[in-house]
Amino acid sequence: VQLQAYGGGLVQIGDSLRLSCVASGRTISNYVMGWFRQAPGKEREFVALINWSGIRSAGRTYYIDSVKGRFTISRVDAKNTVYLQMNSLKPEDTAVYYCAAKSGTAYSTIEHEYDYWGQGTQVTVSS
Repeated sequence: VQLQAYGGGLVQIGDSLRLSCVASGRTISNYVMGWFRQAPGKEREFVALINWSGIRSAGRTYYIDSVKGRFTISRVDAKNTVYLQMNSLKPEDTAVYYCAAKSGTAYSTIEHEYDYWGQGTQVTVSS
């Protein structure tokens, strides 16, 4: 699976952005899809995930506490695309955002359990 992330940019506090992650090579319907981010000088951290489509908990989402109520992850398997809608952006959201795909049915917030990674897209929130 090849992943390509789009949609980053420079915005002001309180603005919104929507990141897209387009997959190719294989359908993502059987993958847990996640977004991670890495701020300057910090380790990469989990942001959000959405469960894969083939199980009872299909579409269930999970978020890091700092983005709950502001970010929304969604997927359109027919387009092989995952989105991260980011509202009410704050300077601490500034980071490179990566999308990732995890095979298997168990969701995870652990970076090394993801099998495929996109190249990252920069989000900068200016004050």
